[in-house]
Amino acid sequence: MLEIVVAPLAPEARPLEQLLTQEERRRAAAFAFERDRRRFVAARARLRRLLGERLGVAPHAVRILYNPQGKPQLAPGYDRDLRFNLAHSGELAVYAFADGAHVGIDVEALREVEDAGDIAARAFSAGERRACRAFGFLYCWTRKEAYLKALGLGLQQDLQCLDTSRPPAGWRIESFAPVPGFVAALAVGERGAPA
Repeated sequence: MLEIVVAPLAPEARPLEQLLTQEERRRAAAFAFERDRRRFVAARARLRRLLGERLGVAPHAVRILYNPQGKPQLAPGYDRDLRFNLAHSGELAVYAFADGAHVGIDVEALREVEDAGDIAARAFSAGERRACRAFGFLYCWTRKEAYLKALGLGLQQDLQCLDTSRPPAGWRIESFAPVPGFVAALAVGERGAPA
């Protein structure tokens, strides 16, 4: 099973904080801007609802752990190997769910990135720089982010060594437009694909 969910981060009538853990509430409180805090809370609460639906448990009962780089995963004890990832940009969130497969997703609102050339020179492989010239910076950046998130890695890696223009065997990376004005990418590693 592979599933993508696209959802707006519009304010809801119900208080969403009640679905979050103490740690998630602490992280939300650390945001300097109310807009960013609200988006984080909405994205995490929806994630808990979506996971709860797929696991047959209440949203507040979903147990999530994080690896040292911050990649979320289900705590041990569930009867299925459900893997997931989420991203949000502006007022839009995207979620990816896969049974037993590495999965990462990223989304960006289309916009001008002033230092795109400098970032591409530091973070993109030669193949990705060619793709960047052909398709645009955000197209390449979302692919890179989705792949790194699927691997459970952060941006501290030697980013030029991870070439999303030629994913390794067992991996696929797809770009898509979740809604007009946004670009997204999904990275999926088949069972047994190197992580």
